[in-house]
Amino acid sequence: MTQSIGRANDKPEDSPRIKKAIKFHMIKEELSVLDKFKLLKDLGLDGTEIHVTSKVDRREIRRAIDKTGVVVHGFLNSDKPDLIHAIDSAKYYGGSSVLVVAGRVDASHPYDEVYQQQQDRIRKALPYAEKHGIQLLVENVWNGFLLSPLEMARFIDECESSAIGAYFDVGNVVRFGWPDQWIRILGKRIAKLDIKEYSRAKQINEGLRKGFEVEIGEGDCDWPAVRKALNEIGYTSGWATAEVPGGDRNRIAEIAQRMNEVLP
Repeated sequence: MTQSIGRANDKPEDSPRIKKAIKFHMIKEELSVLDKFKLLKDLGLDGTEIHVTSKVDRREIRRAIDKTGVVVHGFLNSDKPDLIHAIDSAKYYGGSSVLVVAGRVDASHPYDEVYQQQQDRIRKALPYAEKHGIQLLVENVWNGFLLSPLEMARFIDECESSAIGAYFDVGNVVRFGWPDQWIRILGKRIAKLDIKEYSRAKQINEGLRKGFEVEIGEGDCDWPAVRKALNEIGYTSGWATAEVPGGDRNRIAEIAQRMNEVLP
């Protein structure tokens, strides 16, 4: 059943607000880097993120940031092993974070071994991240690992550093949990948000991955409960980045509008 998304953009203009962004590779129009940044600004978006696999000219990105004021708030490193390069990239763009996918559990990679290996990998990079003012943010993804908010909190806390946190993907937990519960449990560990949807009905009737094929605000994410939980943990002015199929200007405008409807 589709949830009512309610209204989220009725806050006073001078009150703190969550900053909105999309992933840079979601812009599908054939435009220059500068014009892509101008598009984001025109549509009221505050920033973007660059993926490690994106073919971009770093100098063009920096020039576009300077000319438009639209920022690259983070670098998406996925599960790539080189965290030092990712930290350097985030710093170069003027961002504050590196998104980290912590390993994958499967028949050949036992859960306990992955847990230790990934903590060791992150711990080695944390002093460098601290030195450069960059946070390593672990994302909850469908990798058979960190399957509960309690475990994710433990994984982060055991690294004993302010330079590690959670990059919480709201839609990724709807399949087997409730985003507002994750938000309350992870609390201040949450540094940034990924925004997408998930439909349990499509999951059941069409397949697991088909659950993602629903627009923001039209799935089973209880957005009023998410907003309430975010307010309770004091997440009122951080970053929220859409991670959905992109497209041309009209498509990006639709995504921006849907984000404004579900988040404060």
